[in-house]
Amino acid sequence: MEPAERGAAMAPGCPGGPWAVGEETAILHGGFLLAARLLQPRPLRELRKADWPRAGVPITDALREIGERCPSPRGRWKEEAVAIVWAKILLPAPPAAAAALEWGWKEDGFFSVGAMIPDVNHTALFELVKALGAPRLFVQLLLALPPGVCRAQLESLVQYISSDTSPSDVSFFLDVWWEVLKHREGQEDATVSAFGALIHQHGGEPSLEDGLQPPKRFKGDPAAPGLPAVLLQGLKQIRGSIAQPRLRCHALANLAELLCLSSGLGPGDSPLPITEHLAKLSAVVRLWSSDTESRYHPCGLGEKVREAQRSMSLLCLTKPSREELFGGLDLLCSLLQAWGEELQGTLGAAEELSFESYRLLEALTSLGKNLDFLSETRDLEEGETHLVSELTQLTKDFLRDTSAVLEDLDTSLVSSVAMAIIAQRLDRHVDTCSVFASEKTWACSKAWLECLVENKVLFQTPELVLKLLETLVSFATSHHDKEAQELQMQVTKAVVECYTELSLSDKNKVISGVLASWGGPGLSQNVQVVREGFQEDLNVTLNQITESVSDEGLARAVASVARLTLLSPEATVKQVCHLAVVNLGAHQFLAQILCSFPALSFLESHEDAGRPRSLVLRCLQEAVWGKLSTAREEEQFLQFLAFLMQPGSATPLVSPAEVTKAFVLPSLKSDSAQIELSLQILSKVLGTPSCSEEHWIKSCHPFPLLLSLCKLLDGYTKYWHQPREQLFPSLETKDLILNILCQLCELLGPETVPSSELWVQSLAWLHRKVASLDWTVGLRLKSLYGDHFKNEVPATLFEICRLPEDEWTSQSWPAYGPGSGLLAWMECCCVSPALRDTMLALLNVNVDNPEEVNLFSKGFLVALIQVLPWCSHALRAPPAGLPAPLQLQLLQLAAPRGLAAPGAALLRQPHRPAGLPAGHGGSRGSALRAGGVLHLHPALLPPAARGCHAASWGLRGAAAGGGPGGAVTV
Repeated sequence: MEPAERGAAMAPGCPGGPWAVGEETAILHGGFLLAARLLQPRPLRELRKADWPRAGVPITDALREIGERCPSPRGRWKEEAVAIVWAKILLPAPPAAAAALEWGWKEDGFFSVGAMIPDVNHTALFELVKALGAPRLFVQLLLALPPGVCRAQLESLVQYISSDTSPSDVSFFLDVWWEVLKHREGQEDATVSAFGALIHQHGGEPSLEDGLQPPKRFKGDPAAPGLPAVLLQGLKQIRGSIAQPRLRCHALANLAELLCLSSGLGPGDSPLPITEHLAKLSAVVRLWSSDTESRYHPCGLGEKVREAQRSMSLLCLTKPSREELFGGLDLLCSLLQAWGEELQGTLGAAEELSFESYRLLEALTSLGKNLDFLSETRDLEEGETHLVSELTQLTKDFLRDTSAVLEDLDTSLVSSVAMAIIAQRLDRHVDTCSVFASEKTWACSKAWLECLVENKVLFQTPELVLKLLETLVSFATSHHDKEAQELQMQVTKAVVECYTELSLSDKNKVISGVLASWGGPGLSQNVQVVREGFQEDLNVTLNQITESVSDEGLARAVASVARLTLLSPEATVKQVCHLAVVNLGAHQFLAQILCSFPALSFLESHEDAGRPRSLVLRCLQEAVWGKLSTAREEEQFLQFLAFLMQPGSATPLVSPAEVTKAFVLPSLKSDSAQIELSLQILSKVLGTPSCSEEHWIKSCHPFPLLLSLCKLLDGYTKYWHQPREQLFPSLETKDLILNILCQLCELLGPETVPSSELWVQSLAWLHRKVASLDWTVGLRLKSLYGDHFKNEVPATLFEICRLPEDEWTSQSWPAYGPGSGLLAWMECCCVSPALRDTMLALLNVNVDNPEEVNLFSKGFLVALIQVLPWCSHALRAPPAGLPAPLQLQLLQLAAPRGLAAPGAALLRQPHRPAGLPAGHGGSRGSALRAGGVLHLHPALLPPAARGCHAASWGLRGAAAGGGPGGAVTV
């Protein structure tokens, strides 16, 4: 903002700004008139320093009266009075011409109030500021002036205090110097801005159209020395008048800080760590509080902290010339030589330390580091090198005997200082909030809680909320009395309110931190006030959510669950999972809510450190798994699980691999109560696309998984022999197993995996294991085996089929004696449509021979009847693709028995043949292959087969029930 623009910004409620004429200006006018009367016959513009004790009283009395009668915030009228007096000095008196007067009344905002104040000089200004104790105001107004005017006014001050120097002059000059170091641009109030704008206005070229003479312009000298040089010159001139140890410390501290801040001396200090910064502030505040001579002693804590921060936040000044820099170093060296020994004697104990001496020790410590930097990085002349070396040694000697006192400073006010910084939003208040939230020794006191509650908006970040939670848990585990419980409750409420205001992504960061620190139980594990009443709160909140399922209510529901999840993630997830299963239609809505918290994909560590487990899956296992009582609940569970894996645009909460390891692998046993549900889950997860080049199933022990499925299929060969009380998946589940097996073979086939040694070894291992199972199981793995292994079938199959030996190999199994070829052929047809087509193509039957066709038809029906009890709903017969004569012969034989209708499915539902033994019934593995006799129901046999011996086509050997050479009894 330009100065002229700043001048336009007037204080609220003061339309005329500081130049408005009113009761206050009238009182001030009266004070100056009385002062002028006391000084007669000389005018006020000839006021001398010795005259002030007598002539200045009416002026100071007038200001006191204004303060009493017209109270204003922050002593605004002090500012305005000094600004009016200084402007009166700087601005020339307007011409006495009538036209000039008329112009002044209309155009010059200062004209009216300026006319009320008699002409005064700098003596009145300097003594007025000294009497008001306002060096900061003086510096603010000084630095609002144009640069040339600013230097000239500071030189006037130096000239003034150099004549008849008094201790108050020295103190004022040193205070002005220090305020120059502390000044920051951009903090001017309306009075300072208006003052600067007024002087800048009169320092420019006015555009006048009425022929009036322009007012005097201020012309700054571009070559004039900068403020540091003026200050150094002033110190040189008054050094002989500085006698008190406190003032000497003040002067040396100012000089050392000025040199440290001068550009070019030192690498530039980075901000102190916040804990060190707070400790130093605490020490300064403590010094002011115990020093009755300090200007800040009567101030409140907040104001002391503000001033302490200003004293530690000094800004770099303009770069001095080389001559000015070494002139300042030489002056400091001279003063340390003259005063050092005496000052060392006054700095022997911490209780005798004043703020000025504290500043001196801190400034010399910093200067010592900068001198080392100067000697290392600059090419110095011989005299300069000697000066730097001498000053370095003087500084070390001075600090050697005095710096230890800094270690004994009282920093007990750190917590109070931190709270004052937070409450007033002072510099580094964000860093201070971090210390406040994590400092365990301050936590949960009444003052701490009050500060947190009143400044909650500053703690609404995930990092600070987590630190507050850690502090709360620490306090809760070490304080158990009634008062501590009450404080815990209030702190918990305040922290939850901070958390509630976070965005959803930030809430997830907090939840992640809670899970990482305290696991699934969260805060409820350590904070008793969280546990009390939580379950009731959880039930009420989630019941309300499930009763009002709607897209419009999703955001509100997510916010409610976010609060619960913060307090106890595990309990919240378990209850959501339970309600997702038992509440009809609520599963997708509740899954959406859970998927709003990707932080819940947290992996817990447990006994096996190398295999972390998912929190959500554990909660599902403990809250739902094994407790599903109806098909509807199972279906909702499957859909809920599917949504958690594929929530649309949200991040999946669980992965297919995790689901497989949690719900499938442990249950792939025929006697498992959850076997059928596990297979449904496996089927569903296999439909989930993989996010990486390598399919996720390869991380789930795929070959043992395949073997488990093969064993389940093998179990179906004994299906009708299983006792009724023994658990075993239904025939309908067989189709699901076959479908899953097919998918796995596609995902793990040779074309999907580089031919690595590990894959080949795994395939060989699977082949060896499957060899002990029913031979048809191995046929289902052909797409996985590829060219590594041939199809292994009974040798009798070669009798009726033309099987190429490069793909097929025969095995002699006792259960397949002579005449069992058609049974083996039929079993191959049941493996898959592709293999059925292959079997039809390879079948060797002479359709032109009626006797052979007749025998085939009869044998076909017997083989078909033998395999039907183990077939699921998916089998349809007769196989499409049989030669027409064979199909016609089969239909003629089967239709009278009610087994088939032309073109219809031969068997649509699983069944147990009538007349078979109790339990599930007979077994192909026992009745057909163990040497016994198979008693077939007459309705299941063609007429020609009744009462006769079958000597061929499917009625011989093990196929006929008597082993090799046996017969079927009908």
